[in-house]
Amino acid sequence: MPQGQPSVVPDDGLTTRQRRNRPLVMVHTGVGKGKSTAAFGMALRAWNQGWPIGVFQFVKSAKWKVGEENALRVLGASGEGGTVDWHKMGEGWSWVQRDLQGDNSSNEEKAREGWEQVKRDLAAESYKLYVLDEFAYPLHWGWIDVDEVLDVLRDRPGTQHVVITGRNAPDKLLEFADLVTEMSKVKHPMDAGQKGQRGIEW
Repeated sequence: MPQGQPSVVPDDGLTTRQRRNRPLVMVHTGVGKGKSTAAFGMALRAWNQGWPIGVFQFVKSAKWKVGEENALRVLGASGEGGTVDWHKMGEGWSWVQRDLQGDNSSNEEKAREGWEQVKRDLAAESYKLYVLDEFAYPLHWGWIDVDEVLDVLRDRPGTQHVVITGRNAPDKLLEFADLVTEMSKVKHPMDAGQKGQRGIEW
């Protein structure tokens, strides 16, 4: 299995094994499709390694049944790989509605409650992989303090990997993260008036 060779070997006093097993913070951002999908792909790899996985779905509706949720729940309950817990923080709202008129205090409160749960799980080392899906949005909107998030992630114990998805990830988060992927859109069916469809968007 090819594992790649780093182009730089830092003088940090760590062995190759220690550096390889360092816990990562990863960010999938940008306007293109596939940010959450890529994170759920990582969750599949983590499941195969037998890791406990925590998915925290911010912003998207609690009623939204994404295909990856069903698949990962079935896999997590199969006893073949790692366990999977799926937490939904939304109340039937989506990031698209954020720019509409109205009171978002309830949505903000739910997002904050979700972050408090993530903090508790990080402190308890509940999972080895955390998927904070669409978490970039509450950070971008100022609902959750970016500096607080960075402090918590910096001080998290053990070997806990965290992947954060969503558009407009704050610059501070991008600078802090170990891996940043920006999904760019070249072309999308919605540009031609075609709505999302089963098996592709959900």
